[in-house]
Amino acid sequence: MTTREDCQRQDLSDPLAALRDQFAIPADVVYLDGNSLGALPKATAARVQQVIEREWGTQQIRSWNSAGWIEWPHRIGDKIARLVGADAGELVVADGTSVNVFKALSAALELVRSSADTAPRRVILSERGNFPTDLYIAESVARERGCELRLVDAAGVAAQLTADVAVLLLTHVNYRDGRMHDMAALNRAAHAAGALVVWDLAHSAGAVPVDLTAGNSDAAADFAVGCGYKFLNGGPGAPAFLWAHPKHTARMDTRQMGQPLSGWFGHAAPFEFTPEFRPAGGITRFQCGTPPILSLAALDCGVDTLLAADALGGMRALRRKSLALTDLFIALVEAHCGDDGFVLQTPRDANARGSQVSFSRGEGAYAIMQALIARNVIGDFRAPDVLRFGVTPLYTRYVDIWDAVAMLRQVMASGEWRDARFSLRATVT
Repeated sequence: MTTREDCQRQDLSDPLAALRDQFAIPADVVYLDGNSLGALPKATAARVQQVIEREWGTQQIRSWNSAGWIEWPHRIGDKIARLVGADAGELVVADGTSVNVFKALSAALELVRSSADTAPRRVILSERGNFPTDLYIAESVARERGCELRLVDAAGVAAQLTADVAVLLLTHVNYRDGRMHDMAALNRAAHAAGALVVWDLAHSAGAVPVDLTAGNSDAAADFAVGCGYKFLNGGPGAPAFLWAHPKHTARMDTRQMGQPLSGWFGHAAPFEFTPEFRPAGGITRFQCGTPPILSLAALDCGVDTLLAADALGGMRALRRKSLALTDLFIALVEAHCGDDGFVLQTPRDANARGSQVSFSRGEGAYAIMQALIARNVIGDFRAPDVLRFGVTPLYTRYVDIWDAVAMLRQVMASGEWRDARFSLRATVT
């Protein structure tokens, strides 16, 4: 049986251990919520302060040119592209995830509908357990464009790619249980059925290897969006990103197609101030409003923490450690809390698992998580009954996993989670 000393030895021999030094994590905290909000990089505060005092404070508006602010959505986008299997110039940082889902989904529908060799298609297909904001946005797009939003169980997605489906909208790693779709297989299936695919990478980018372009084969994705504040460590409310396959942006260029939120930063020449909208070429058309510079500075630091792993094996090395940590978490909970009513929701199969472990419990799941948080083991709760623990291999240690499960065992053995204060629901869970 694994002991705490075994975990300490694993940490000492971990080739990625030094990456933790990039983060400001309190010594008495076990932080297992990077899948909801990444930890603070040590470089971020000084970088944002520099932007405030020197670039904004001294150079003022000149910094759009002198500090290169105008290029940051693309410069940082090129860094993120390296993490998700895309090429430079294909991905842009802009707006929030929900807004980008709206833009990508609308563009995909327009591309399908404008294709002369396809029959009318009126269905947006997604899974019933998709993250709610994606479904809310899809519902609004469907209503606006006279389409149907069709929801199916995750296991039945491929079988439901019928001739009336225009776009498949999926989150690569499910937020609740951590189940990961086979992206390449579903891309092939959708393309064979004549549909395009929009992927939400909110729980994938920076957590698992992603290959959006797939060597430009039929396994390539069509559109992808993702957020900057989870595994990319960009800070609360960090900007999101959007990627489109170059073949689609090339087609949009040819047809002078825009996207539905035609803001001035998506204009071909925003500083000509013409009254007519003319879409910019390539991925730039998916920008909308003025970039949030302070947030972009923080996101830049967050993305750099992941690129620091390149010399140590990059995303594949991070993935190996992630799987080892999640395997350990599952094994320890089942060994030490096996009689406490926890039911594993995350797949045991490594190929189907993201970088988190989720357990459900019929009674007291929220209160148990609050009791853990009171002991400085930070995870989160997802309704109706899921305790969710995110693993970020940049800074999560093997001993953190041991200590988290030891605390969980104490919470259950003592019954302290039954204290009424732990059942009081906060606004954010």
